[in-house]
Amino acid sequence: MAPTRTLTLPDALTEPRGHGLRLCAWDAGSDADAESWLRGFSDPEFQRWNTPLTLWTDLAGARTSLRARARDAGEGRSASFRITDARSGTTLGHVGVNEINPALKRARVGYWVLPEARGRGVATRALLLASRWAFAELGLHRLELDHALGHDVSCRVAERCGYAAEGTMRGAIFEAGRHDRFRDAHLHARLATDAEPPAPAEPA
Repeated sequence: MAPTRTLTLPDALTEPRGHGLRLCAWDAGSDADAESWLRGFSDPEFQRWNTPLTLWTDLAGARTSLRARARDAGEGRSASFRITDARSGTTLGHVGVNEINPALKRARVGYWVLPEARGRGVATRALLLASRWAFAELGLHRLELDHALGHDVSCRVAERCGYAAEGTMRGAIFEAGRHDRFRDAHLHARLATDAEPPAPAEPA
């Protein structure tokens, strides 16, 4: 049996910058980070379209979740970024490069934006930045993105970031708030050889 390949995330490039944003690691020891993580997962719009494997509702759960993300990053399985405004440092949301498979040079991406930061192109700008980082620094060839059927906002973000629609996956993700029922999802993907789309204009 061939040995399992692991990937070490580049320490020197843990804070991609561009498009008016800075992506940095979440800190489980930070009260502000834990509170922002909890707010993001507690947001009704997030819960409408996403169902985490573990359903938690308090700061203790948020810290546990962030510590798990840090362990995954340390072992090269994922990279979780806090999206911040490059000028003010304000937390705007999250973007992650998940399920990294070094052998196949493939990963999955996901994102969410806090309610007060929506409508400003944050998800699009952050996904463009994280995608560029994943291709250039991790040497990945394919990035996949899926979202629940009917989540038109996420569909538009994917398309603006060059993630081509590849079809509908039947019963691929959990129903909202359930681990015993499933719903369909759209699959999008972008290759390292695809042209990078232009970023939207930054808000004044």
